Amino acid sequence: MSSKNESAESYTYAKAGVSIDAGNALVKAIGPLVKATARPGADSEIGGFGGFFDPKAAGYKDPLLVAANDGVGTKLKLAIDFDRHDSVGIDLVAMCVNDLIVQGAEPLFFLDYFATGKLENGVAERVVAGIAKGCTDSGCALIGGETAEMPGMYGDGDYDLAGFCVGAVERGEQLTGDKVAPGQILLGLASSGVHSNGFSLVRRLAADKGWKLDAPAPFDSDRLLIDTLIEPTRLYVKSLLPSIRSGKIDALAHITGGGLLENIPRVLPEGAHATVDVGAWEQPGLMAFLQKQGNIEPAEMARTFNCGVGMVLAVDPAEAEALTAELEAAGETVLRVGTIAAGPRGCTVKGEAGVWSSSEAWSAEHLA
Repeated sequence: MSSKNESAESYTYAKAGVSIDAGNALVKAIGPLVKATARPGADSEIGGFGGFFDPKAAGYKDPLLVAANDGVGTKLKLAIDFDRHDSVGIDLVAMCVNDLIVQGAEPLFFLDYFATGKLENGVAERVVAGIAKGCTDSGCALIGGETAEMPGMYGDGDYDLAGFCVGAVERGEQLTGDKVAPGQILLGLASSGVHSNGFSLVRRLAADKGWKLDAPAPFDSDRLLIDTLIEPTRLYVKSLLPSIRSGKIDALAHITGGGLLENIPRVLPEGAHATVDVGAWEQPGLMAFLQKQGNIEPAEMARTFNCGVGMVLAVDPAEAEALTAELEAAGETVLRVGTIAAGPRGCTVKGEAGVWSSSEAWSAEHLA
């Protein structure tokens, strides 16, 4: 190199945009939050190179381990733009633990990944506080994570999240869908809102239609529109686990990307076809608003949003009444949404004229 480019300046990581001190301060600040998630099998101390978990201490004899990972998606842009950082950590946990519970697995421990251009501890702490709450409310321990400060990779104020969760189920007790059979019924558990899927469409509508997100929602004057959209994904673990262990549930489908139409077939065996009648429950105001604003066809709604149902259960009709009572006592809103019949492995979602703003009867089918 030419001597013209030589300099006596001493370079540091901080001058490059990465603050080791800020990272250390964050670890110290979130320590109590992480420790509050401790459960049998994990002490939830952080700072080492890895986190330990002891399945035997958690009460398992011959467990199968089940792993899941996910993110929050473009819902984060709304959280960033409107300073709603406190609940997206719950979304992160929910998207992972809800995927574990559908396989009959109890979430045991969670790890998070937080990446940003410049670490703003006030924001990061709020996000991690949400993650810790999601873990506590799901009965799993937050045993570690990674905070990455990467100047040049993200715009000012932007960050991204990823979550990783491991659960366990005793061998032979896992839910595989093999017990699903014609004659069974489908129960739905109400969602808390859009959850964490479909936000690229939500944000496109907000921009194109000029929504005033900080004004009262057109369908709920008691809440701001942004707060109805940012409502965190519902956690179904604690309400479902006792019923799973008692054998009352034969299969579960977490309604995420792909909606009712594409997620239910994922837990069906060959020869089983699900039919969902959307007239069986009232379309939530938020979903009706989204559909009207985007002039969205009913079939597109059924494969994009959860449409008010965040979890679908396949059960024997003889178990339905007792199971409904159990789940309602646990705080769930239970809906009878459909049936299982003999047919090609897949799902049909249908509605009569007038349902979901349709002028005529309609149906949509997806074969797995």
